Amino acid sequence: MTATAGLSATDVTIAYDGTDVVHGADLVLAAGRVTALIGPNGSGKSTLLRAVARLKHARTGRVLLPAGDDVGEADTVDALALSRRDFARRVTLLAQNRPTPAGLRVRDVVGFGRHPHRRGFRSADPDGRAAVDRALELTGVTAFADRGVEALSGGQLQRVWLACCLAQQTDVLLLDEPTTYLDLRYQVEILDLVRELADLHGVTVGLVLHDLDQAAAVSDRVVLLQDGRVVASGTAAEVYDPELLSDVYGIRIDVETDPASGVPRTRAVGAHHLRTERTR
Repeated sequence: MTATAGLSATDVTIAYDGTDVVHGADLVLAAGRVTALIGPNGSGKSTLLRAVARLKHARTGRVLLPAGDDVGEADTVDALALSRRDFARRVTLLAQNRPTPAGLRVRDVVGFGRHPHRRGFRSADPDGRAAVDRALELTGVTAFADRGVEALSGGQLQRVWLACCLAQQTDVLLLDEPTTYLDLRYQVEILDLVRELADLHGVTVGLVLHDLDQAAAVSDRVVLLQDGRVVASGTAAEVYDPELLSDVYGIRIDVETDPASGVPRTRAVGAHHLRTERTR
């Protein structure tokens, strides 16, 4: 793992029912940077992220984190060998689907993120209140902190679960399709928050996104997967080759550079667009 890596996974192979679905994948999440995993449905991006988060067993591979001050002269520590509590102090994941816990206030749910900082459920957590308040504010849910979560919309609940992750105060934040259920405004606000966490707070962020333009806009680096294999990794400008994207997604994808931002912008060309082009 390079000195700038916040998390590094090498040669990760994952199987379902005896069949490999991720094949020897390497993934480096640069410290204090945003890395987006992209690819079509079934490409293995969410499965790889879950394996890195220790929610899915990898048949082969290693996951390394920077060593803390208490590890001596070692540069890295084996993340798979850490206790659950120690790992949860270093890495957190916002999964795609989480339940709606009825009968609890928003503040209580966000407080679940403090679990690795307590010895027991009711043990002291001196920094807990401040961490929860900060997470509520960052995700824009302070106004309904005392509301029951069962009364929230899908988008509001998604932001509450993100706040729960932020309250955990980890160096590495993994997000599996964090803009799901959100309208356009909150999609933009969540992605702005992702950039703020990296740029202002030094958080290492790895996230799965389906929207190629969002991935290009928010990330420092992009990892493209196809059939469980990493086929390209680099900046969006390096990865967004129209021939490569068209092959991976099975549809023609045009790529241009946004003149205002300098970021690649994509356009998937369906049958309607092709017919329109032919009649011009």
